[in-house]
Amino acid sequence: MKYLILKHYRGGPPPAVEYGPMDGWTPEEVDAHLRYMRAFLDRLRERGEFVDTRALAPEGAFVRFDGEGRPPVTDGPFAETKDLVAGWCVVDVPSWDRAVELAGELSAAPGPGGEPLREWLEVRPLLGETPAAPR
Repeated sequence: MKYLILKHYRGGPPPAVEYGPMDGWTPEEVDAHLRYMRAFLDRLRERGEFVDTRALAPEGAFVRFDGEGRPPVTDGPFAETKDLVAGWCVVDVPSWDRAVELAGELSAAPGPGGEPLREWLEVRPLLGETPAAPR
């Protein structure tokens, strides 16, 4: 069963800790965060749970059909994924509970001062892959 773990910039429940954007962190704090993320992904690979992960570039636009040959493109005023979604990780695990456990582990990545970020991560089953997540 495959699950998507989404890392958001904003748009989730109120954060447990306000840590500010990464461009305000020290180089050592950024390095510690990235080391944690790489080690987490290495553990997923070793256990055969890793499928894919990507960080998203800030560029992007909304596009919709508006008649033949005229797709309008806008950079707002809508809340856009480039403002909301920082990246994702897809895992292949036996259960919803395991996907939630992994998201909890990922949420503990260090931030400023080396403290766990305790950031909210969204977990969603991929359609056609899993039964609906428990509510």
